[in-house]
Amino acid sequence: MNSPRPIADTFGQGNDVGNDRLALSYRQCRQLAQQTARNFYYSFMVLPRPKRSAMCALYAFMRGTDDIGDSVAPIEQRRQALRDWRCQLEEALAGRMPPDLWWMALVDTIRQYAIPVERLHEVIDGVTSDLDTCRYATFQDLYGYCYRVASAVGLACLPIWGASDPRAAQPAVACGIAFQLTNVLRDLVEDYGRNRIYLPQEDLDRFGVTEGMIAARRPTPQLENLVAFEIDRARGYYRTSLELATYLPPTGRAILSVMYGVYGGLLEAIAKRPMGILERRLSLPTSQKIGCVLQALPIRYLGRSMPIPAVARP
Repeated sequence: MNSPRPIADTFGQGNDVGNDRLALSYRQCRQLAQQTARNFYYSFMVLPRPKRSAMCALYAFMRGTDDIGDSVAPIEQRRQALRDWRCQLEEALAGRMPPDLWWMALVDTIRQYAIPVERLHEVIDGVTSDLDTCRYATFQDLYGYCYRVASAVGLACLPIWGASDPRAAQPAVACGIAFQLTNVLRDLVEDYGRNRIYLPQEDLDRFGVTEGMIAARRPTPQLENLVAFEIDRARGYYRTSLELATYLPPTGRAILSVMYGVYGGLLEAIAKRPMGILERRLSLPTSQKIGCVLQALPIRYLGRSMPIPAVARP
């Protein structure tokens, strides 16, 4: 089988100019991640530079997809923009680069690490579904959404992280579900302000929670019981996802450790003060995120096992 051609050659620029453009493309991705990836970029820091750059390129695509879905443009304009975005992805993969230079880094990353392109299409599908769905009747409905916007991202990351065993896929899916359920709780009030409630209606009914209670942003026993239930559900997915570490080399375990520390840390912060999510969007202090990075360094450089994060402990 022929090896993939260098990306600069693919675009008819098999010289220093083409290589310089590719380097600039990656630099744009890194700058975007540094400026906007408030949680993700800390985990990127424990990777070797080539893999860190690859994660930044993948992040640029995911961020662009989210930005289209979350824009204030009318729904039909956003829907068309996502169709155009999908077309740009296909054009870029065919060697016809869209105007934004960062696409070159994305295609290079996809080719270098053999990332399944269908995972990127699944993310577009998830963001597109968000245009029409603002309530979820059951957890099974929510699970499908979480898979497309979070688990598919994790599956796309696996080749960069060094996972080659197909058994890594199942715990990676669980990891994505855990992270997205954490986001759903953290962003409850913010999402309601955009007329979205991601918590399943069957759960609201089970605990007697009404939309008016969420809108009022006042603690109630019903809301406390609902949030406690959702925290336990998310913890279950964190525990299920722990198996992923066994399929990763030290660099992969290191980035996973940081992500557990950040997202698991958010869930633990919510668990300590559940009704705080009604007051403001919770975030971890920078010092705590840096601490997660420092704790991951022995995993990367000394090959140590990843300790069980607090969020996944029985």
